[in-house]
Amino acid sequence: TGTVMAGPESSEGIQGKPANGRLAADDAVAKTTPPKGTYRFRNIHFAFDRYDLSPEARDILRNHAKRLLKEETYTLVIEGHCDERGTTEYNLALGQRRALEAMRYLTDLGVEPGRIKTISYGEEMPLHDGHNEAAWAANRRGHFVVTLQN
Repeated sequence: TGTVMAGPESSEGIQGKPANGRLAADDAVAKTTPPKGTYRFRNIHFAFDRYDLSPEARDILRNHAKRLLKEETYTLVIEGHCDERGTTEYNLALGQRRALEAMRYLTDLGVEPGRIKTISYGEEMPLHDGHNEAAWAANRRGHFVVTLQN
């Protein structure tokens, strides 16, 4: 089987690096091409003030489900994120709805619910600090953290 990575998005690919049992992306090498056989748990993105899954998000989640069903030692934390608009409380609730919607879709595809946890960070962990639509769109995301079961 190949390497598994989760982490920041880059259109040019990312290189994974295990850290403390957590499989994550290394920002320092974000512009390198992933090794052959690597599977990357890509982020999914959401429309403003929405938590429903776009067709593209569903495609990404179908690929994630295939990988999770194949690799039964992987567990997943789905992080829900929002852009900076809205109150802290509202964004925490919206981030949780986003994470739960992604979890629901994965479990509908056969992934065991006990292997998935959700958390919302609201607007607290932006990928981009910009204050424009491009930054906001990047920050409205579901992010996947993969770990190996002991």
